[in-house]
Amino acid sequence: MYIPDIELQPKSRIKQFQEMELQHLLGYLRQFSPFYKEWFDQHGVDTGSIRTLEDLVKVPPVSKEDLQQRNWDFLCVDKSKIAEYTTTSGTLGKPVVLPLTEKDLQRLSYNEYISFSCANGTDSDIFQLMLTLDRQFMAGMAYYQGIRRLGAGVLRVGPGVPSLQWENIQRIQPTTIVAVPSFILKLMAYAEEHQIDINASSIKKAVCIGENIRNVDFSLNVLGRKITDSWNIQLFSTYASTEMQTAFTECNAGQGGHHHPELLIVELLDDNDQPVGPGQPGEVTITTLGVEAMPLLRYKTGDICQYDETPCSCGRQTLRLSPIIGRRKQMIKYKGTTLYPPALFDLLSDMEGVKEFVVEVFSNEIGTDEILLHLHTTEESEDMERKVRSYLQGKLRVIPQLRYCSMQELLKMQFPEGSRKPVKFIDNRR
Repeated sequence: MYIPDIELQPKSRIKQFQEMELQHLLGYLRQFSPFYKEWFDQHGVDTGSIRTLEDLVKVPPVSKEDLQQRNWDFLCVDKSKIAEYTTTSGTLGKPVVLPLTEKDLQRLSYNEYISFSCANGTDSDIFQLMLTLDRQFMAGMAYYQGIRRLGAGVLRVGPGVPSLQWENIQRIQPTTIVAVPSFILKLMAYAEEHQIDINASSIKKAVCIGENIRNVDFSLNVLGRKITDSWNIQLFSTYASTEMQTAFTECNAGQGGHHHPELLIVELLDDNDQPVGPGQPGEVTITTLGVEAMPLLRYKTGDICQYDETPCSCGRQTLRLSPIIGRRKQMIKYKGTTLYPPALFDLLSDMEGVKEFVVEVFSNEIGTDEILLHLHTTEESEDMERKVRSYLQGKLRVIPQLRYCSMQELLKMQFPEGSRKPVKFIDNRR
């Protein structure tokens, strides 16, 4: 297992390293970034006075809306230097273009190499990629490049189609799958239906992307338990976004995603843009290091997490991020209760009789939030509806609106045309 030396250093040394990198970044942005040059002038920021990580509070954070509206003003290189164009998924609005130079592609490859190493990957592994490598999806390309750099084998099967996934598992004998956790449940259901012994397969590990498998205390959540209760494989949680071009990946300890300080400065901020302490929820705010085409300084991702800074048993001294508690823009205020979609997903995943679901939120006639749960259940009956209502009342103390639909209808909602990942939350609020 490869661990970069900087991640094993004392916190004081990591901080010193990051502050040197921050000086390089500030000089680069002042010289080459149309957006940040204007941002510094507009807000009276003297970049020469920013010497420490604590000084970053002198720079007002940049929002996702700024990046959406001024996308190309963030570009620091001539377009002739761009080697690859990627985009965000557009979960919270218009997709953003994130171009990469050849140097950025090498950085991305390094990020996934150390991330897969963190998740116990070695050159003797064979990784089966159960995700798209097209549609301008940065992560798919990054996983592939990182695995190649690791020296491991890679099997690009693509998303969906459990029969094809199992055909390749049985023929090629991969050791690790990279997949969305809810799809792993579909793999397991297919295996059971077709008398495939999952625990006799070659798969020993799963690198989980796109969905939480843990609670904020790092224990397995409902989804994680449903997988490991039946399949004796090790799960590794990950968190990343296209904008940060970096991943937080768990090690064997399973105690949160490790920060790679050579690639990213990370802050967690409260509603007043002030840093929060360990164990406190805050918005993940990132400053990219070593990015050439479109570097970001104090960019607010919209994701709410907590962090732990105690040393990890793996030897790394870096902070560890919890799973996403929710996205700031997706917070729901419902009948006096504050909810985030991941909490609803956990409840619905654990509800007996519910096979699949989509959560929709919309504004009612007085402008407050309403929740509509689209559910596919094992049976449609008054008894099932009573069970569902009783369960929701017990867990939420409120009962959202319910709509029962076929699996085919739900799958159309979950996989709209052009979607790179399953849609479990639809926000139709005004």
